[in-house]
Amino acid sequence: MAYVLDDFMAKVIAKNPGEVEFHQAVSEVVESVIPFIEENPKYEHGKILERMVEPERVIMFRVPWLDDKGNIQVNRGFRIEMNSAIGPYKGGLRFHPTVNLGILKFLAFEQVFKNSLTTLPMGGGKGGSDFDPKGKSDNEVMRFCQSFMTELSRHIGPNTDVPAGDIGVGGREIGFLFGQYKRLRNEFTGVLTGKDLNWGGSLIRPEATGYGCVYFAQNMLKDKGDSIKGKVCTVSGSGNVAQYTVEKVNELGGKVVTLSDSSGYIYDPDGIDAEKLAYVMHLKNVKRGRIKEYADKYGVEYHEGQRPWGVKCDIAFPSATQNEIDESDAETLISNGCFVVSEGANMPSTPAAIEVYLKNKILYGPAKAANAGGVAVSGLEMSQNSMRLSWTREEVDQKLQQIMKDIHDTCVKYGRESEDYVNYMAGANIGGFVKVADSMLAQGLV
Repeated sequence: MAYVLDDFMAKVIAKNPGEVEFHQAVSEVVESVIPFIEENPKYEHGKILERMVEPERVIMFRVPWLDDKGNIQVNRGFRIEMNSAIGPYKGGLRFHPTVNLGILKFLAFEQVFKNSLTTLPMGGGKGGSDFDPKGKSDNEVMRFCQSFMTELSRHIGPNTDVPAGDIGVGGREIGFLFGQYKRLRNEFTGVLTGKDLNWGGSLIRPEATGYGCVYFAQNMLKDKGDSIKGKVCTVSGSGNVAQYTVEKVNELGGKVVTLSDSSGYIYDPDGIDAEKLAYVMHLKNVKRGRIKEYADKYGVEYHEGQRPWGVKCDIAFPSATQNEIDESDAETLISNGCFVVSEGANMPSTPAAIEVYLKNKILYGPAKAANAGGVAVSGLEMSQNSMRLSWTREEVDQKLQQIMKDIHDTCVKYGRESEDYVNYMAGANIGGFVKVADSMLAQGLV
């Protein structure tokens, strides 16, 4: 065996000490890809894996800003430009106290494969800051965003690096960031995605990750002659991805019975219908309240400090954060009858949880495939910006459905192990790897 997984990972860990999320993401990919490389030695000769795990560029900078009391605050900003073999760097900005180099490298590495799977010409990147927008006034968020973009603006551009939103970076933050970029560069250009419809945004962009995750689950079920109709679903989180996952599950005839936030989860056995979902959207997007208020309003169970993976379901949509499903959660899900997991968050299942899915041969849609809808519509937003036009909601949704079907088909092509079983994780990893690796070989030592 030319590549030995343990040896390869030992080198990655030695060069990137303490970055456990990055180690986890790399290990999950190379475990699938190494057997493929053995059958295709050109990738080994080109040292493709060694090159892929090294970012092309890592940018770190300080972000000083003034709070409402006139005090100077200082945060740290990052941009990881991971791989540009198939297009400009593309990936979100995350504003959250947990942001550090290792987490952003893991997200950027995942983004390379995810963007490759979409079939759109986008490389992979990720960025953000340890700034926490929660509890800050609009003016404080604006001053922070302006300071952040003052430095970031010199490293990005519509043909270089096109950031989007992520945790803590919604429409408000994108607006402030875009305004500062426009002021500094004196140009109106598609340098950010997730913009407002009035100034270059795309229809379906807010819905895209949640919708795409459900479309991917629907494709997995369709491959088995089944559908989402009549299925009981658990969803974690209550932000953008979770909200639109619920909306699309409802449209397709399923029933969502849980939502959560960092404080706990609600269980509504009657299902979160359109009226209840509208309440959640107002609660979370306008009031910025806690999910417990849903339990108080509708008289349903609230489980403080817990995640919803003990609730019986057919399909689980983890849509909150990384590593939210551990081994015991995965075993509980399967013993309770869950046979589909479609990941809306980035890497929400631990390696041990994934082993449980694979051992039990359930339909497991890994994040890099299942939640690629968001970046796919970001790519469509880039296209609309370049052409100076806007597509209708129906046009964008049709394109999103086709992209998610194409991603599913790629996973099946590289991941089918028998007539009855597709290893979607291996399929996604290999399918994403091939396009990037072939492009890197074609472009030489870059």
